[in-house]
Parts: sequence; C-alpha cells; structure tokens
Amino acid sequence: MGRRHRRSDRSTRRIAVVAVVVAALASLFGAVALAGPGSPGRFGLGPAAATYPPVPVPSLQPLTPTAPVPTAAGLSRTLSPLLSKPGLGDVTGVVMDSASPRTAPPLWERNGSQPMLPASTTKLLTAASVLLTLNPSDRILTRVVPGPTPDSVVLIGSGDPSLTAQHAPQTGLYPEPARIDALADQVRKAVKQPVRTVFTDTSAWSGPPEAAGWDSTNTTDGTVPTMTPLMLDGGRIDPNDQEGQRSPDPAGAAGKALATALGASDVQEGKAAKNAPTLGEVSSPPVASLIEYMLTASDNVTAEALARQVAISREGTPTFDGAAKAVTESLVQAGYDVRGLSLHDGSGLSRDNRIPARLLGSVLASAAAQSASPTDVQYLRPILTGLPVAGGSGTLLDRFTGGSSVAGRGVVRAKTGTLSGASGLAGVTTDVDGRLLVFALMSNGTSPTEARPELDAVAASLSRCGCRG
Repeated sequence: MGRRHRRSDRSTRRIAVVAVVVAALASLFGAVALAGPGSPGRFGLGPAAATYPPVPVPSLQPLTPTAPVPTAAGLSRTLSPLLSKPGLGDVTGVVMDSASPRTAPPLWERNGSQPMLPASTTKLLTAASVLLTLNPSDRILTRVVPGPTPDSVVLIGSGDPSLTAQHAPQTGLYPEPARIDALADQVRKAVKQPVRTVFTDTSAWSGPPEAAGWDSTNTTDGTVPTMTPLMLDGGRIDPNDQEGQRSPDPAGAAGKALATALGASDVQEGKAAKNAPTLGEVSSPPVASLIEYMLTASDNVTAEALARQVAISREGTPTFDGAAKAVTESLVQAGYDVRGLSLHDGSGLSRDNRIPARLLGSVLASAAAQSASPTDVQYLRPILTGLPVAGGSGTLLDRFTGGSSVAGRGVVRAKTGTLSGASGLAGVTTDVDGRLLVFALMSNGTSPTEARPELDAVAASLSRCGCRG
C-alpha cells in the first residue's frame, strides 16, 4: 500500500467502532439509504425502464428509527410460499433489522447457519475485511525504480487493477485510474539518458496464479486473468469491456505500455534491487472507491487484489490461501461468528468456498447500522453504497424486470452471486413502514436461470411487506 500501518492500534479501534456502529440508533443512515416506496416521485432505472413502468420511489431521506419492526410470523407468511418454488433448489436465508445489535437473532431465518456455495456474495466478506484492516483512503502504488543497467528501469506491480495505458480524460472501467503516461512523465524527468529496457517485477505476490476450486475456463473466457500484481485495466485487452477477453500476459502488457511511453525497445521479467530509489509512482483510486466498484460490477480482479492487500497488511502470505486466511482472521477479530466459513479466494469464483447466510447478513447489518453521532465514521459504509440498485446499476441492471419482482426496482440494493448451480442475493431494502431490512438469500443445486428470478421476487416482497401480522 502507499504506507504502512500500525495494525494493533487500528485493529483495536475497528473492533470498538464496529460494536458502536451496530448497536447505535440514530437517523443519519438516510444519507445513503434507499428510502421506502410509500412517498411520491417516480423515476426509471436502466434500459428496463423502457419496457417496465417505473416504480414509485421517494427522494433519499432519513429513515425513521421508530418504524415498526416486522415479526417472525409475518415474515414467514410472506416468504415461505415464495421460498417453496422448485426453481430455488436448496435455499437458505436470513432477514435482519439494521437497527438491532449484531448479536441479536435474525427476525426471520431459514437454515441461516448452513454453509452454502456463495459465488460472488463472497465479495461482501472481502470488502468488510479490507475496511476493517485498511483506511478507506489508502491507495495502492505502482512504482518505477532504476534497473540493473543505466539504460533500464524496473516497473514494480503492487496489485493495482486500475493501472491503464489510456490517456486522460479516458478512464475505462475503473474510477480515477493510475496512468502509465503519468508514470512515464516522472521517469523521463528523473533519468539522465534514454531508457532501452523495461523490467517487470511481479514479486509482490506469490503462489499459484489461479485459486483452488476455480473452473479451468475462468482465465480464458474473460472472467479473470491469471492473477499477477501488475496488469492494465484488470488484465483486459479492451479496457472498456467489463466481461471482455483478458491478456495472456498481463504483466508483460503493462511493461510494453511503459516501454512504448518511454521509447524503450525491450521488455523483460526482472526484480527490483532492494531499497532502490523511486523514479516515479502512481496510485490507485482510494480503497473505498475500489470496493464500491468491485461490488457494483462484481469485479473479480479487484476482489482478489484487495484480498491480497489484507494479507500483506496483516503480515500474511500474499497468496490465495494467505489472503483467504487473512480475511477470515479479520472477521474473527472484529467479532463475527465465522462458524461454517471456508474461503479459498476473495472473489467467490472458487467452488470450494462455503459461507452461511447468517454471516453475510451480519456483515450487511454492520454496514447498514445507523450512526451514533454526526462524527461517527462508518468504516463499513462503502459496502452499502457499492451495492447494485435493482433495475438501475451494476449486476442488477437487467434484473427485477418480471412479475412481482418489478416492485423491487429502485428500492432493493443487493450483491449478486452466480455460479453454475449456485445463486445468491444479499443486500438491503426498506419495507412499507420505512424499516430498513437486511437480507441474505442463497440457493444451491439449481440453475441460476431458474433461481435468480425467484430470489428477486423474494427481495421485492420484502420491500412491499409490513410483515407485522
């Protein structure tokens, strides 16, 4: 990262702050909440608005902390028929009150402690771990240092997925990306002769480039590149194509981009000398911005890069296994119940991952908790602000467009999860009484094509439910 941290002081503070955040009751959450659907005002979200009528939603406003709380009986009557649909397969879930202490039992639960294949809902735990370990304003540095000869330099990758060879004002997919041309400008001013050779240093990470449980096609179908701490635009060949093909040599592509910018003719793998002086450096977007992008777009590269930063900050091993261990340890240290949790990557691509719905709900409840005071910093808030909006953004842009699920458009915010045979949806919504509810739903053993519309319908039903009877 851009600077080192004294982990003991910051970890102790984070545990105390999370406890305060979860238990606090105030009305400051309205700055980021999607308020309930009972007020006037209409707007259409995404391309689906051309086909489906806009859902009435109000402008953002503070939620009422005294709004009625749904009952277990009321929630069961609403949710049980929806969860009995055959397209859901084996389904688990929880519904929680955002204003209740994290240790409080869920308002409603269906096998919430059962470990399930989570798919990309795993990214919620990665995001929480990053925010519990690093400062939201931290940035990841990419540096250039002198090479072994006077006419060479070394490009050192530290895991910034945003690094791009595009010229301003083009940004590609990442917010505020680090730029190769800015790095080259600094190097040209620092060196006294033309650069002929660019070496690429990828030693910041170690271990295999693919995680246990990944499908063999992940690195060839545009899902993710072979993981390396040095790449351009998340390893994409087209920097503007979220699901586009990835470079077979991400580090080499970054080295060639710098070589082109410097007028160099040779690119080789290498390693920087210890304590080499910096000739130039550029930084990633702030960690909080990377987390929001990661959740909205479900970006696998950003998730794996951030999980590695957790491992490095906690003095662990910057591998898939080391990052998974560090993420788990950070959640334990913050007081979360991780029974049943088994992680093998940070993105959720691994089919070996297992997460209980209760843990996802607890993390989201912490992120959605209301502030104790105007000066109370919400460390987990970027999780909430990064959640896609139903029918409006990210991986929910083209969902909530059929049947009863249309009612959730613009009201539900949730992280999606999709693998063959596994679907998940975990997020927040307000009910008709203005109560902010947290939910986590996980379906295994059936096709996402069948499961996702049913999960959308369940989440939408929460937004239209008082559920107090």
